[in-house]
Amino acid sequence: MAPIRVLIADDEALVRHALRIFVASAPDMTVVGEAEDGVLAVRAAEELQPDVVLMDLQMPRMGGMEATRRITAALSDTRVLAVTTFSSERHVVPALRAGASGYLVKDSEPDDILHAIREVRAGRSVMSPRITRDLILSLRDDSETGSMAASGHEPLTTREYTVVRLIGRGMSNAEIARELHLSEPTIKANLSRVMTKWDVRDRVQVLIHAVRHGIVDLSHYEGEPSVRAR
Repeated sequence: MAPIRVLIADDEALVRHALRIFVASAPDMTVVGEAEDGVLAVRAAEELQPDVVLMDLQMPRMGGMEATRRITAALSDTRVLAVTTFSSERHVVPALRAGASGYLVKDSEPDDILHAIREVRAGRSVMSPRITRDLILSLRDDSETGSMAASGHEPLTTREYTVVRLIGRGMSNAEIARELHLSEPTIKANLSRVMTKWDVRDRVQVLIHAVRHGIVDLSHYEGEPSVRAR
């Protein structure tokens, strides 16, 4: 299988160097280029057509949000993974809306970054646990209590509802499968039906929708530290 081709876009040379070292350590990945601002990131993406772009959001000339929007609009097979210092909703949600398939903070462990690259390359979405928690709590005041039917969409089945709630606890498909004593393909099929019913494209949007309609149990996140112990 061909290695995952990665483009690194960040205005700080030291960050680009660190990310290059992380990616180069993985036998299934290769760095095809670097860019120090959004304009160069778009240009390099169009020329190199990488599988994944590691995108900082705050860069000169053109920010990462706009660069993400242009890259995902022009290159349907290229995935953008935001890797930045910001974890607030006002940065996360616009990045996802711009087309980013994932969002990590720069203090993520190297293995977490490599895992995220593989996930977005496979067409899945990913966010670091810290961001998932902060995003859910920031959306709490906007959430609406009530049934799924009240959201204007086709109601979920009991199993679909359970899968969504477990996603809200930060569980992967494999972990949900073990929890419910089902196969992983069955969990994926249930999640796919949820996406169709809610007209969303990935599990991140499923999570946001679930929070805003009171489906996710927010008490799971109460009292947890916002920064993972190092």
